Amino acid sequence: MRVAIAYHSGYGHTERQAQAVAEGVNSVAGVEADLISVEDLVDTESPAWAKLDQAGAIIFGSPTYMGSASAAFKGFMDATSARWMEQKWAHKIAAGFTNSGSQNGDKQNTLIQFCTLAAQHGMVWVNLNLMPGNNHSGGSKDDLNQLGASLGAMAQSNVDVDADTAPGKSDLKTAAALGANVANAALRWNKS
Repeated sequence: MRVAIAYHSGYGHTERQAQAVAEGVNSVAGVEADLISVEDLVDTESPAWAKLDQAGAIIFGSPTYMGSASAAFKGFMDATSARWMEQKWAHKIAAGFTNSGSQNGDKQNTLIQFCTLAAQHGMVWVNLNLMPGNNHSGGSKDDLNQLGASLGAMAQSNVDVDADTAPGKSDLKTAAALGANVANAALRWNKS
């Protein structure tokens, strides 16, 4: 079983999050992740498109800029219309993750964009399936799902630090948990 992770990363932070998602996917026996930068999908004849078409699940990832997915990711979204016309991705598993400089940064809007994209393609959305962390006096930024997301994995990266520093460990562990959840869902959904 292959799980494709189609992502854009402007400064490396979201790529680091994508790598953590891939680690989570790869932690599930019988499932392997394919990391695909949307920059490799600009050419609609690129062989990278075949990886998306053949995957049992696709996980979408982008930084949140100005309250939505990055322009590069939106270009990829538009380019999927040929697949939409043929319903090539119908009944595939889908999920998403995003990162921004702010704690909130309107990241929920980006996840909703991904969920809508998946719905238009007839895909089946898999959520994060983690209780929110860091939401009581005994909680901390080290809690899994410390940003309290439900639709997908969220991460926060201070804008003045590089991708070697951010996102933090709890956000990367949350991304890995999303990857594992999607991998397990893909195995169940795609049983022969």
